[in-house]
This record gives sequence, structure tokens and C-alpha cells, in this order.
Amino acid sequence: MFVIVLVSTAITTAVYAQADKNSFSTYNQTLPGSDVQFKMVPIKGGSFTMGSPASEKGRKPDEGPAKEVSVSPFWMGANEVTYDEYDAFFKDETVTRNETADAITRPSPPYIDLTLGMGKQGGFPANSMSHYGALMYCRWLYNKTGIFYRLPTEAEWEYACRAGSKTPYFFGNDTTGLSKYAWFANNSDNKYHKTGLKAPNGWGLYDMLGNVAEWTLDQYEEDYFSKLPTPAKDPLVKRTARHPRTLKGGSFQDGAEDLRSASRLKSSLDWNRRDPQIPKSRWWNADAPFIGFRIVRPEKQPTEKEINEFFATYIDNY
Repeated sequence: MFVIVLVSTAITTAVYAQADKNSFSTYNQTLPGSDVQFKMVPIKGGSFTMGSPASEKGRKPDEGPAKEVSVSPFWMGANEVTYDEYDAFFKDETVTRNETADAITRPSPPYIDLTLGMGKQGGFPANSMSHYGALMYCRWLYNKTGIFYRLPTEAEWEYACRAGSKTPYFFGNDTTGLSKYAWFANNSDNKYHKTGLKAPNGWGLYDMLGNVAEWTLDQYEEDYFSKLPTPAKDPLVKRTARHPRTLKGGSFQDGAEDLRSASRLKSSLDWNRRDPQIPKSRWWNADAPFIGFRIVRPEKQPTEKEINEFFATYIDNY
């Protein structure tokens, strides 16, 4: 089912105070109880053409027909969520691992080293977590900071990635420039790398292309664009099932065409095929070292009731 939703217009003053910012500007969020920080970049709202034209090289049928879409303002993480950040959640001893509990579970230990030796501490992107795991991290952040963070919608992600561009890549049409901005099949040595080593896009966001593909909030629908109204405001394909979900950006394993701003990837149950646990882990994907995520924060924060309803929809009914 395709649902168009608007980010809540209610502003929670206390939430802004917790962020140490009363204006729509760049800020650094410190994880309580640690010295780990992450940077949030303001993304002004606006309109753009989402999807790709039929003439774009590498274009797939699920990328169109391209539609005019507008999004409300939000902050987005300058970098993909790192292991340093995700481990603060994983190792939080005040959080139970009782998966029957409501809002305070943390990941079960993976049965293998999901980094596959590619790197962990010091700025490497967290990888292999499920959509559920990424959202549970967001709820943990809310519980710790009082600030509502979530995954970006597919529309928010593409809008932020394009940074005002209309070309296949935010830097233009020529793939020969891709190595300046992205880790992908041609230069990655088949592994992800520390975040922020490549040049950012025009809005100060690093690794939007390549490194690890990024979860979005949306349920994946192949005919997404056909169902979009014209124009569309803050579109979201609301959760109806665990799979498939939409990811964006491509990864260190992908070729240049899969790193285009309009490229879409749908999640697969095969990504957890080797997991020997019965039932299979809801936290980790044993066969998806190329998956990660980054977070957003709406400029106009939801009320506490709306936040609880959001997490109930996307997590408690998982």
C-alpha cells in the first residue's frame, strides 16, 4: 500500500534544547556517557525531480517515470553511522537484550565477525544490521538524547544526495570523476573504508555514493513512481511487511551505474541465508556486509505521542 505522509508539524521545545541548538544549523551530537560524536547537517526543504529519465545510462524500470517531489526541511548525518556509534548502543549495559521487551532491547551478539576484517573502530561504517536493527538504534538515540532521529525516506535520501543536481551523479554525468567521491568496485579493493575520506557532495554529505548501501524508511515497491501523485509532498511507502525495503547509494561492491542518485536496491531475505539461528536473527544480516545506514532528524519535531506511534508502527509490530 502506498501512503503519502507529512512529517509532523508539532515542535517539541525540549527536544531542541537537548540538541544545544535553537536554530536550523549544523551541530555535533554527543552520545551520552561517551566521547563519541556525530555531525548533523541541515538540509533545506525544496522540490526536485525524483527518479531518472528513460535516456539515463544504466537506468532501471523501477526508477520512473520521474516525478516532481517536495520534501520538508531536515537534518541528515554528514556520515554513515559508524561502528563507534553503533557499538555505544550494542554495549550499553543499561539496556536489556530481552527481545520481548518494548523499547530497550539492544542487538544480540552476531555469531560471526560481520566486518569480515574490513575494519571496525575509528570511523568505519557499521554494517550488516537489519532494517529493524537500524531503527532500534534510532529509538535508543531518542531514549538517550530526547531527540527524534529516524531513517530517511527514499525521497529525502535522493533529495539530499542530489544536492540540487539533475545529473546521474551529483557531480555530473562523467563516471571518471566518481573515484573522488565514492568507494565502489573500481577502487574499493572489495571492502568498505572509513567514512569521510572522499569528497562530500555540495551539501556537505560524505559517502552518499558507495561505501555501504543505506537503508531508507520505505517499503520497496517496484511501481513506486507510477503511484506517486503529481506533485508529491513528503512521500513515504509505509511499512506493510519486513521485506522488501528500499536502500540507496550503492556500495563498495557495486559498479558505477548502481551508484547513480536515482538507483534503487530492494532488500532480500537471501542476505541472511547463512544465519544458523532458529528463528533467524532480526538484528543482523549474515550475508550483507555491504549494508549500512545514516540518520535524519526532521526540523519540525513530532510530539511524544507521535514518536511513540512511529516506533510502534516500525518496530513493535515487526
